[in-house]
Amino acid sequence: MELINNLMLGFGVAFTLTNLLYAFGGAVLGTLIGVLPGLGPVATIAMLLPSIYALDATPALIMLAGIYYGAQYGGSTTAILINVPGESSSVVTAIDGYAMARKGRAGAALAAAGLGSFFAGCVGTIIIAAFAPPLTELAFKFGPAEYFSLMVLGLIGAVVLASGSLVKAIAMIILGLLMGQINTDVISGVPRYSFDIPELTDGIGFVAIAMGIFGFGEIVVNLSRPAAHREVFTKHVSGLWPTAQDFKDAFPSVLRGTTLGSILGVLPGGGALLASFAAYTLEKKSKARPGEVPFGQGNIRGVAGPESANNAGAQTSFIPMLTLGIPPNAVMALMVGAMTIKGIQPGPQVMTSNPQLFWGLIASMWVGNAMLVILNLPLIGIWIKLLTVPYRFLFPAIVVFCGIGSYTLNNSSFDVYMTAGFTVVGYVFYKLGCEPAPLLLGFILGPMMEENLRRALLLSRGDWSTFASRPLSAGLLIASVLMIVVVMLPSIKAKREEAFHDED
Repeated sequence: MELINNLMLGFGVAFTLTNLLYAFGGAVLGTLIGVLPGLGPVATIAMLLPSIYALDATPALIMLAGIYYGAQYGGSTTAILINVPGESSSVVTAIDGYAMARKGRAGAALAAAGLGSFFAGCVGTIIIAAFAPPLTELAFKFGPAEYFSLMVLGLIGAVVLASGSLVKAIAMIILGLLMGQINTDVISGVPRYSFDIPELTDGIGFVAIAMGIFGFGEIVVNLSRPAAHREVFTKHVSGLWPTAQDFKDAFPSVLRGTTLGSILGVLPGGGALLASFAAYTLEKKSKARPGEVPFGQGNIRGVAGPESANNAGAQTSFIPMLTLGIPPNAVMALMVGAMTIKGIQPGPQVMTSNPQLFWGLIASMWVGNAMLVILNLPLIGIWIKLLTVPYRFLFPAIVVFCGIGSYTLNNSSFDVYMTAGFTVVGYVFYKLGCEPAPLLLGFILGPMMEENLRRALLLSRGDWSTFASRPLSAGLLIASVLMIVVVMLPSIKAKREEAFHDED
C-alpha cells in the first residue's frame, strides 16, 4: 500500500507540465546523441551541467535521466543501420542487427530493439520502485574481489560468445586488455605505455576504437568489394515491422535480457555493458527452434535480448546512486554531481528527506520510456530511408559524421588520427577473420579488472586466496571455470565449430 501511495506522489510530480516538458526534452536529446556516433550521454550531460543552476532539482534530474536512457535507445539505431555502435552497450546489438539490415530487415530489427527497450525500461523502473532497498543490500556484498571475479566471468563469456576460432577470440580479449593498460596508473599516478605522448596519458578513447574498427573499417571493407556486392543499401527493404514469428522468437529473449540487465545494472562498473554481453551469450546458449537464422547472420533474438538487457541495466543503475549515493558508472557520477549542485546529499536520506524528487524521478522514467517508444517507432520509416541512399553518397556522410564525432570528443585532431589508425586495424581484423567485439569488452573491462584486483590484494595484504575464500567471488570463478570446461568438451566444441562453419 505504501508503494502505491509513493508512486501516486511520484506521478503527481511527473505529470506537471514543466516536468513533462523536461522529460520529453531529455528523451529527444538522448535519442539524438545516441544516434550521432561519437557524442555520448557523458559528454552531453557534462556540457549541460552548468545549465541546471537555473532549474529546480526535480526537472533538472528528470531531464538528465531522460538523456541517459534516451541514448540507450538511440545507440542501437546506428549499430543496426551502419554498424557504428552509438554506445558501448550497443556493440553486441550491431552483430545481428546490422546483419538483419543487410538482409533488408532493418525495420524489424529497430522495432525489436525499441519495443524490447520499452518493456525492459518499464520493468527496470518497477524494480527501482519496489526493490531498491534489498537490491542495494546485494550491491553492498560486492567488494573488489567479487567485482574482479564478475569481470573474469564477463570476459570468458565474451570468448564463448565470439564466432569462429576460440584462439582468435582469446587473442582479441588479450589485445583489448593490453590496450586498456595505456593510461595513468590508478594507484601511483604515473603514466604508463604512453610513449611520452600527452594525449595517451588518459588512455585510448572508446569512441576512437569503436568508430575506427566498426564504422570506418566497415566502409573500407565495403569499398574493397565490387559495387554489386555492397551492403544493404542496394537491396530492397522489406516490412517495417517484425513478423508474428519474430515476436514469438523475441519475447522470451526480452524477458531473459530484462532479468539479467535488472540484476547486473545494480552492480558498479558498466552494468548495462556487461548485461548486454551476458544476454547475448545466454541467447546463443538457449535452444534454437528448427530453421531459425543462425546468430551472426541476423537472428532477431541477438537484437532483442541485449537491447532489453542494456536498457534494464541503465534503469536499475539508478538504485545505488539514489539509495547509497554510490555512482555505478560515469553518467551516474555526473548525476551525483548535479544533485550536489542543487544542494541535495545523495544517499539513503534522499528517499525520506526528498520524497517528491525520489518518486518523481522514478515516475518520470515510465513517462520518458513511453515517450521514447511513441517518438522512435514512427521514426523507423525515416531511418529506413537512409538505406535507400546509394552507398557512394552515404559513406562520405558517415565518414564526415564520424570525423566530427571523433574531433569533438576532446576538440583534438589526435583523436581523428587514432580513429584513422584503428580503421586500418579493423580492416586487418576483417581480413584475418577476427571478431572485434571481444577486443572492445577486454578494453573496457581491463582497467576496472586491474583496479579491483589490486584493491583486493591490498586489502588482503597480497593473499591471492581472498578470491577463493569469499563465497560470492568463489562462486563466480567456479562459474567461469565451468564455462571453459563446457566449451572445451569435444561434443560441444564440435557443435560450436559446426554452427560457426554454417554461419560462414
